[in-house]
Amino acid sequence: MSGSFWSGKRVFLTGHTGFKGCWLALWLAKQGAHVTGYALAADTRPSLHALTGEAGAAESIIADIRDLERLRKAMHGSHPDVVFHLAAQPLVRRSYADPVETYSTNVMGTVHLLEAVRSCDSVRAVLVVTSDKCYENREWQWGYRENEPMGGYDPYSNSKGCAELVCASYRSSFFNPDRHNEHGVALATARAGNVIGGGDWSEDRLLPDLLRAFGQNRAADIRNPSAIRPWQHVLEPLRGYMMLAENLYQHGPAWAQAWNFGPNDSDAKPVSWIADRLADLWGGTATWRTDAGPDQPHEARWLKLDCSKARQTLGWVPRWDLERGLSAIVEWQRAWAVGHAMTDFTLQQIATYESSAND
Repeated sequence: MSGSFWSGKRVFLTGHTGFKGCWLALWLAKQGAHVTGYALAADTRPSLHALTGEAGAAESIIADIRDLERLRKAMHGSHPDVVFHLAAQPLVRRSYADPVETYSTNVMGTVHLLEAVRSCDSVRAVLVVTSDKCYENREWQWGYRENEPMGGYDPYSNSKGCAELVCASYRSSFFNPDRHNEHGVALATARAGNVIGGGDWSEDRLLPDLLRAFGQNRAADIRNPSAIRPWQHVLEPLRGYMMLAENLYQHGPAWAQAWNFGPNDSDAKPVSWIADRLADLWGGTATWRTDAGPDQPHEARWLKLDCSKARQTLGWVPRWDLERGLSAIVEWQRAWAVGHAMTDFTLQQIATYESSAND
């Protein structure tokens, strides 16, 4: 990844008020990009976006991805070179409670984003971020590859599979790599593993739930301690997204595909392992218990990604193992608890990550 590439680039980023989007906006701005963010207001209190103000986005537009005309107007006004689409309804449990919102945001929101791109002549690279849960889960103990069938049991997972199919259709119909010299747009999708990091206060996510409980000196309730997930610090897939977007912009058609970004196989761990290790890092009375209540939604037991393509073709490999990632989260959470300036602290963690290895 070349820092000089992003200097002066105009980036349109949906979902910039969310956990991943805020980290990405800060990193892009640190690299010298001019970022226009488009998203709903952050829906947690506190939120990383509130703590960092507008440090990541030169312009912040609070609006709904489902509003096509507003989205189109915002994109045209920003004249972006690169588009990152991260806006989403990201929670499995919430998708059971409100499937209509989930599909309208994750599927039609993606359609609206691509429609806006179609009418915006400045765009050269588009990266739509979906999820590792987009695959038809067969409870395999090995990783899913990019050519595996889309699926999804719950509305959230299924909506992400649908978003992948939408992108595939738009890539064939409107952004066909074989006609790149006519339209000039390279469209790719990215499927990341379970992303963790400082500044995530979402409900019904393992790390935020654990940290909330530990901070309140109570036992954390864990729904499915035996479930195995591909855990990775948020900076890992974000670096992959930036590397991929750079190649989309510079080289186009060859990179207009689906890509997995996940940890090494050794970091696909059970939920119980994460809970135990985080409790050890937190110290004191931190503990957890199994929540065996009757209203637990369906969850896959096994989920891993095969990231061979990103490693071999893109040259992307994880820099921080899971232990280092968990330590960084505890460091971030403790810094916030004692009143550190979290924009500076977050940027310092990015700098530490950048210096941990050479591209």
